[in-house]
Amino acid sequence: MYLARFSEDYYEKLISWVPNEAFNYLWGGPVYTFPLTSEQIHSHVSKPEVNPFVLLDNDKVIGYIELHRESVSVYRLCRVLIASESDRGKGYGKRLVALALDYALVTLKATTVTLAVFEHNERAISCYKSLGFKVTAKETGLRSFNGESWNLLYMAFKP
Repeated sequence: MYLARFSEDYYEKLISWVPNEAFNYLWGGPVYTFPLTSEQIHSHVSKPEVNPFVLLDNDKVIGYIELHRESVSVYRLCRVLIASESDRGKGYGKRLVALALDYALVTLKATTVTLAVFEHNERAISCYKSLGFKVTAKETGLRSFNGESWNLLYMAFKP
C-alpha cells in the first residue's frame, strides 16, 4: 500500500464515498456542504496549504487523507476516510495515517502533526492513539449537527 497524490481523476470516487449529510460533516467538518461536488473539492484541494492523498493497494483506491500546512513545521491531518464500509476495521485507517504521518515527518520535515476529531468517533480516536497521538484539548459547544452538540478533541504527535 502507498500514498498517491489526489487528483481530479479521483473526484467522482470521493463524491461517491460520502453518502449523506451526517457522514459529510463527520468526515469533512464545515469545509464541505452536502452533496459534495467536484467544484467544492477542486476549490479546497487547490489551496497551497492542502496536500491531499489517496491510499492505494495496487490499483484499488482504499482511502483519502489530507495534510494541511499550519506553519513551516506543523501539519494537521484532515479528512481521513476509508472508502468502503467493508474495508473499515481491517487496519487500513492505521496504515493510511501512518503513511501520512511518515510523509509529514520525513518529506515535509514536520516537528508536530496535529488533528481534530469528533469525540464520538471512537474508532478513529483509537486508531490515532495507537500511532502515538495524544489528546491535547477538548472543545465543547462550538460544533453541532442537526441541533446536537459534537465535541471536538484535538490531538498531537511529536516524535
